[in-house]
This record gives sequence, C-alpha cells and structure tokens, in this order.
Amino acid sequence: MALYPKVSVPLLIACAFMLASVSRAQVSHADPVQVKPPLLRMIDPPSPDATASDLESRADELHAQKLYFDAIDYYRAALGKISGEGQAKIYNKICRTQLVMTRWHDGQKSCQQAIKVDRKMPDPYNNLGVAYYEEKKYAAAIKQYHKAIELDDSAASFFSNLGAALFAKKDFEKSAKAYQRALELDPDVFERSSRQGVQAQVPRPEDRALYDYTVAKLYAKMGFSDRSLEYLRKAMEDGYKNFKNVYTDQEFAELRKDKRFTELMALKTPGLPE
Repeated sequence: MALYPKVSVPLLIACAFMLASVSRAQVSHADPVQVKPPLLRMIDPPSPDATASDLESRADELHAQKLYFDAIDYYRAALGKISGEGQAKIYNKICRTQLVMTRWHDGQKSCQQAIKVDRKMPDPYNNLGVAYYEEKKYAAAIKQYHKAIELDDSAASFFSNLGAALFAKKDFEKSAKAYQRALELDPDVFERSSRQGVQAQVPRPEDRALYDYTVAKLYAKMGFSDRSLEYLRKAMEDGYKNFKNVYTDQEFAELRKDKRFTELMALKTPGLPE
C-alpha cells in the first residue's frame, strides 16, 4: 500500500512554478533595486515662430532647471535664426551644457565651432580647456587656458582653471602663481563657477590635501584669515602629510598669532600626522 497519495505530474509542475514565483518575489522585495530614469526631453519643442533671442532665453532657463537636453534643443533652434559672430555665443552655451552633462567630446566639438566663428571670444577657449582637463589632457588644457587669458586677463576662473591643470601636472610653483592671480582678481573664485563655463577641480583625491594647504597659504599671504583657516582645516582633515610646516611657513606668520589658529591646532584631528 502507498503511504502517500498520487500527485499528477502537471500539478507538481504548477506547484514548483508557484514556489519559484514566490521565491523571486521575496528576493525582489527584500533587496529592491531602484533605477534612475534617464535624462529625457520634458518640454515642448521650440516654436518655429520664436525669435532667436526668445529661444536663447528659454534655453538659459532650461539649463538653470537642469533640463539639459531641452536646453540644447532650444540653443540649436536659436542657431538656425542667427548668423555670424552671434553664433559663437550660442555654441559656447551648448558647450557649457554638454560639459555639465559630462559629454566631454561633444563639448569639445561645440567649443571648436564657437572658436571657428569668433576667434577673439575667450570663453570657448576656457571651456575647451575644461573638456581637455576632464579627459586628463593637461598640456592641451593649459594651452587653451593661456589662449583664454591672452584675450581676457581679468577672468579669475581662467587663472583658477590654469592653476588646476598645472597642479595636476605637479608644476606646483606655476600652479601657485596662477591660483594667486585668481584670488587677487576674485577672493571667492573657489566658491563659484565661471560665468560661461565650468570651474575645474583637482582630479585626484590624494592631491586634495596638498591643494587645500596650498590655497590656505595663498589666503594667508593675502590676509584672508577666515578663508585660510577654513582651508587649513580641510587640509588637516584630509591628512596632509607635511602639515607640521604650518609652524614654519612664512605665509602663516601672521595667522599663527590668531587665537583661532591655536584652537585649530589643538583639535588633533585623527587624519593629521604626528
């Protein structure tokens, strides 16, 4: 006599399928994965009746709202309604938007188009330098930053970007000079982006502590004690290996008399070498 009742093969298959479905559902519920939607075009296409000025203004608004694909659509529509040097400004804005989207190669092509239209406009050279910089083509970036500075030596962001590229090449002396000039033009340059471009950053995390210490020295030399202390704190937290030089570097001579300097040194941040 059989101890268990007979179960049909189709029923066994159905039960196995149900168990597998339950198992999959439990895994999905216990360990959900959320996929971010891609950047999509969200706005109605540009009106063929709109003026170039209206299209450009609308594109600027869309860029500010981070609707980058839509912004580029409107910029390109504006391009079709203007000619001559006016196109250079639009191509540069397209480049700027593409750089924000980290589309370095596309940004390079747009900047080159802007330069082709107007070789005396400095911003496309700067932005082309940023695109090269982000691809770690530092020599090419430096060349473009110099071209931008030749056309406009009053833009702090150009000197800041030049300093970043020189810093990445470990040419620290020239980098410090470029950073110093940037700070002379605009003490807040490290806190903002350029008007028409993207502010370059130090590329490697291991260089960040040295960068912060260098900027602290520049601020101290110029008498900006608050900013110097802020960057000294960052260098300390990032574990700058030669931090003890803060007691001997001439740039910090006046800052060492500040009570806040003494308080900062007393923090003994874990990342600070002995």
